[in-house]
Order: sequence, then structure tokens, then C-alpha cells
Amino acid sequence: MFRRREPVPFAFVAEAESFRSNVTPPPRPRASFGEMAGRWLLGLTLVAGLVGALIVAMPAMSTPSSTPTQQSQASEGH
Repeated sequence: MFRRREPVPFAFVAEAESFRSNVTPPPRPRASFGEMAGRWLLGLTLVAGLVGALIVAMPAMSTPSSTPTQQSQASEGH
């Protein structure tokens, strides 16, 4: 089937620049004391959780260096 190609007027794209508004949006309202305290508490909780997980995981990540190796009786030949 043959489709007829019609030109599309793109003049509206060029005209859109002239219709931009110079009105600035209103400033964002300041956060209340409760919102600020909640954000700080959330951040402090996250940091404390990460530090606590690191402290708990430190013994598992370290290799024991001063413990003597145990040998079973089977390895002694008895």
C-alpha cells in the first residue's frame, strides 16, 4: 500500500520558546523542627547500624593467630 507523506508543520516548536514564562516558582517551605530531627535521627540510626555491623563482624573476619592447631588422635597414628 502506498502511504501519502504529508509535511508536518514544526513551527509550534519554534514558537514555544516565545511562550516561556519568566515567573519563578515559589520558594520551598522550610522543614519544621520535627522533620529535621527525624532526618537526623534516621541518618544517625543508619550510621550506627553500619558501625555496629562492622564491629560485630570484625571477629569473624579476623584469623586466629595465637591459637595452637589441634590434631586429632587419628593423625598421630594411635
